[in-house]
Amino acid sequence: MQDNTTAKPKTLTLKFCSGAGAVTGANFLLKQNEEGGKKFLIDCGMEQGTAAADETNWSDFLYNPADIDILFITHAHVDHIGRIPKLIAQGFNGRIISTDATHDLALPMLMDTVNIMAHDVKHPGVKEMYTEQIVEKALSLWEGVPYYQDINIDHGFKCQFKDSGHILGSAMLEIYYGTKKIVFTGDLGNSPSPLLRDTDPMEADYLIMESVYGDRNHEHRDERRKMLEKVIEDNYNRKGVLVIPTFSLERSQELLFEINEFVENKRVPQMPVFFDSPLAIRLTSIYHKYTKYFNQEAKDGVHARGDIFTFPGLKVTPETEDSKQILHTPNPKIIIAGSGMSNGGRILHHEHNYLPDANNTLLLTGYQSMGTLGRLIEDGIKTIRIAGEEVTIRAHIEKIDGYSGHKDSDHLLEFVAQMQDRVQKDFVCMGEPKAELFLVQKLRDNLGVNAIAPQAGDTELLIC
Repeated sequence: MQDNTTAKPKTLTLKFCSGAGAVTGANFLLKQNEEGGKKFLIDCGMEQGTAAADETNWSDFLYNPADIDILFITHAHVDHIGRIPKLIAQGFNGRIISTDATHDLALPMLMDTVNIMAHDVKHPGVKEMYTEQIVEKALSLWEGVPYYQDINIDHGFKCQFKDSGHILGSAMLEIYYGTKKIVFTGDLGNSPSPLLRDTDPMEADYLIMESVYGDRNHEHRDERRKMLEKVIEDNYNRKGVLVIPTFSLERSQELLFEINEFVENKRVPQMPVFFDSPLAIRLTSIYHKYTKYFNQEAKDGVHARGDIFTFPGLKVTPETEDSKQILHTPNPKIIIAGSGMSNGGRILHHEHNYLPDANNTLLLTGYQSMGTLGRLIEDGIKTIRIAGEEVTIRAHIEKIDGYSGHKDSDHLLEFVAQMQDRVQKDFVCMGEPKAELFLVQKLRDNLGVNAIAPQAGDTELLIC
């Protein structure tokens, strides 16, 4: 795939439209600096959690959507695809390219966003941008390709998706242009994952990478399993309710897989486990289609047991009335519900019901963005408001970082160490400012890498 051109160096401009200085809202513009040059976007996600997010999400893009030739998508989380309907409503009519699994996951994820936007009363025009028809238009432009397949987009570019190990279908995008390779990591997986393959090895001349956990480390996989097992057992012994806010895509499926293993091997007492997320239920059905992207342990589980997401005691509650009936099921019990940061969805109903009881437990298993209810709970607040009512928190609050879908600080360092002799510039993005800056200094000090933390709106010239 190497381009051995001997012509004078070509140049590209990289613009950090959003997703720099913030965890969410990934949106990067890469354009050729020549007459009639191509313009590519990498991701088009929503910012989430902060008061400034509305301004980013609903202000004009820093480019004309109609001028964009291709939108590359690294994975199907809303903070990477959530503004695609807005992009199309404002004139984009180019190609959308992702892995095949991301293509299939995008429809339920975008339709869920449309349903949420239907209740938006603050922002004029949002409901007109977020419609089923616009999502259908997005899917008509969308191409799904396997990992490692060459994507020839002409004008001197060659591309491939490599496995990032973050969620099903998640990818790093590598772009060859001139004599250089540019890599956008998207989100990097917390390998080894219960379900997915490890992050592929990578090299790059220019690297645009995430840094969600750039300033801290997770527990080891064996330790996080033991911690989850203990939280379940302690909850059972107190005859309490274990409430787990989860992201519908990946975290829910990982937890079902782990609890399945516990139940099958009689490592935890059997009790009702409610899977209370309509979106996660729909997404789990797509996982069955893409077992080829699972790691060997998960594949072996599929071969031995068939459905690795179902076990004795599991109750799926797709309908609202089913969800309400959970309250009447005797304790002890476990409730897995969205959203993962407690900023909407059915989890709020359960937190309202169960947080005031000291016998119950709330288990946080993922990153909680600043400004979300989940972050307030993680930081130790004792009283919150849900549906206009004051709720006192007496329940046990537990946190297991090891179930995060993101690499921690040491493993981000290891990822870059593979290419430390090659990488010319490392742009550290998609993290809170303190995490980005901590990782930048760590990369400089430990690897001697030219790392920087760009801000939203910054541009960089890439010599290729």
